[in-house]
Amino acid sequence: MNERELWSRAVRGDRDAFAAATGRFRRELEVHCYRMLGSLEDAEDVVQETLLRAWRRRETFRGRSTLRAWLYGIATNGALDLLERRWRRLLPQFVGRPPTDPAETPVWTGEVPWLEPYPDRLLDEVVDGEDAPDVAIVAAETIELAFLVAIQRLPPRQRAVLILRDVVGWSARETAAMLEMSVTAGKSALQRARETLREYLPERREDWRRSRLANPREREVLARYLDAWERTDARALAALLKEDVRLSMPPSPAWCFGRDAVARFFAAYPWSPSARRHLHVATRANRQPAFAVFLEGASGAPAEPFAVEVLRIEDGLIADIDNFLQPELLERFAIAPPG
Repeated sequence: MNERELWSRAVRGDRDAFAAATGRFRRELEVHCYRMLGSLEDAEDVVQETLLRAWRRRETFRGRSTLRAWLYGIATNGALDLLERRWRRLLPQFVGRPPTDPAETPVWTGEVPWLEPYPDRLLDEVVDGEDAPDVAIVAAETIELAFLVAIQRLPPRQRAVLILRDVVGWSARETAAMLEMSVTAGKSALQRARETLREYLPERREDWRRSRLANPREREVLARYLDAWERTDARALAALLKEDVRLSMPPSPAWCFGRDAVARFFAAYPWSPSARRHLHVATRANRQPAFAVFLEGASGAPAEPFAVEVLRIEDGLIADIDNFLQPELLERFAIAPPG
């Protein structure tokens, strides 16, 4: 049954037909909302609300645009509504300065909604179906954490314009109509958004357009990184880090900058004699290498979920380490603890 027939049945109240017509767009809409909001949990909520609104308003869809575009419009406006009530999501380096001493504990009295990682296994669902959208929808250069942090610097409507134009691929006219602005205003918003991104993105972002699949050099770096963890070898770890490497640990506001500071931090905390052993299971998030991290259980007890660790590798060295110390995130990665 084609989309038109399914929607005709949906308009008459057939919920199964509605689910069949809209279900193939669900994950794609979730990725779109994740870019807007920086949170998988918030994105899931907005997509759920999008489908509820679409069901209630199904008779208003007349086929003047595609069903996909109509749903994108509802989802984008839902994300904009949420952004009116929520602070933008960042990483700790945009909130405060790094401590000069790894033993120093930073104090943050505010409540920051931190950026969250997105599992690659869910991104892969977007491009696995028969009617999959262009792979640009989940391309590395528009889903890596550095890009997401940069677009969080944009005002919400500029963010929406940039994502719809440069990621989803809508025309200036389509974007302006959906956001209820003039084409001229939309083009101006896009220009300002692009200028802001240039300030916050890594200088060599053009290199991201090459394949982001793990290559032999990257696999070697990851193997040596795991070996350094196994041996709690700060010197071996330091040899893998760029001089200007950055380590963050949301939801803690603490972060470290520089090879020596990061190596000292690991030696002082997770590798201290009193610390429980960290167990790493390889995965991927935001088209970047990542690890699900577990804490070794005591006296034969099962390992405990601890963190999702996302790396950015540049020129064969580790440039960023983002440790999301939120055990609940591991459920989204569907990774069992090591036996």
